[in-house]
Amino acid sequence: MSMTTMMIKVHGMALATCTSRVLLCLAEKGLDYELIPVDVAAGEHKQQPYLSLNPFGQIPAFEDGDVKLFESRAISKYLANKHKDIGTDLLRSSCLKESAIVETWMEVEAHQFNAPMRTLIHQLILNPLGGSVSDEKIIETELEKLGKVFDVYEQKLSVTKYLAGDFYSMADLYHIPYLFYFMKTPKAIVVTDRPHVLAWWMDISSRPATIEVAQGMTLHKFL
Repeated sequence: MSMTTMMIKVHGMALATCTSRVLLCLAEKGLDYELIPVDVAAGEHKQQPYLSLNPFGQIPAFEDGDVKLFESRAISKYLANKHKDIGTDLLRSSCLKESAIVETWMEVEAHQFNAPMRTLIHQLILNPLGGSVSDEKIIETELEKLGKVFDVYEQKLSVTKYLAGDFYSMADLYHIPYLFYFMKTPKAIVVTDRPHVLAWWMDISSRPATIEVAQGMTLHKFL
């Protein structure tokens, strides 16, 4: 183990989608790291010393020597850039055209996919587990939004194997945490009814890195 990888620390919870996004990147790169649990139930993320790592009181936070970061997408990009020559080339940094396409679909995930999916995960999984009643009207509205996003994906994935091309990239990786949980719900038909989206999901969910990280994504450990 090198001194560089020894210093990598991820503060968060393996079952949390933003934490798992970073862990997926680390796994794809084959990097060693220490996952430092944050007791969210006890509000540890809203208190010092954690707030010195993430002033917004959210998980994860990240340390790599003197580099301290928060926001899972920024952390993942940092790791992919720093370690671009090992593991999976997640940003395609050696090709300007490919890297620009990867960035485009990373933006799509953040601005088109993330919002409806986040709301659906809360309504379909977190609310019931926490004892709250789900709002069927909200679910219907967000499913319609997500369906329109997946219509675009279906067309794109009929042409290329992955979102940015015929190569796995950060654009695909970013989708995994939420989809992992969503596919366990009755609304997974939004994916299974679209053959190219389904084939894409079956591919990215069966990667060794995904399987490794998914072992920690068990909600019952927390709720």
